[in-house]
Amino acid sequence: MKFYDELKQQTEQDRLSLLSIPLIERTMAGDVSRETYLAFLTEAYHHVKHTVPLLMACGSLLPEHYEWLRTAVGEYIREETGHQEWILDDIAACGMDRESIRNGRPGLATELMVAYAYDTIHRINPAGFFGMVYVLEGTSIQLATRAADIIQQQLGLPDAAFTYLRSHGALDLQHIEFFESLMNRLDDTHDKHCIIHCAQVMFRLYGDIFRSIDETSASEEAA
Repeated sequence: MKFYDELKQQTEQDRLSLLSIPLIERTMAGDVSRETYLAFLTEAYHHVKHTVPLLMACGSLLPEHYEWLRTAVGEYIREETGHQEWILDDIAACGMDRESIRNGRPGLATELMVAYAYDTIHRINPAGFFGMVYVLEGTSIQLATRAADIIQQQLGLPDAAFTYLRSHGALDLQHIEFFESLMNRLDDTHDKHCIIHCAQVMFRLYGDIFRSIDETSASEEAA
């Protein structure tokens, strides 16, 4: 079995658990508020702004025999640079002050996900970071474009409020094909295990962001 197929197989239950989170299910069914969408964009900004620094850290620590993988990381960096600004553009198009988000703090779930990514790179294995890449890009191609269409139809927001979701739905479809080719070149068993483990943890941590948004909304409604 090729490693990419093994990665999919070993994380399938984790992926399904993410997709079954009530907030995601309700959103895909058209039950979504402007506040929830803005909460999602806010947390997205606070983890996406770390994408390039994480890729840089990963590339700098990959061993010499992974020069081909380091080159691929360089391509990712070029593709991902500035995407957090797209999210701030979307936030502004929804009528919220972009600078208040830029200067604010993420929720705890987002902080923990980002911290785990850095910890994987610096303490465990820099190659393990590709588990996070798999989770975020794989989830994006499944949900992003569809979610944008559903949310826009439900809330009547302008096209300018969906730059991040729509661009990533298409862009990550290209990325995941590139990612698959990279994963299938790996031949180190330890590196493969680290990538699988990171992906399994990331499905949980990324899901916690959606769970925390739901919990915050529920507590605000009850107040």
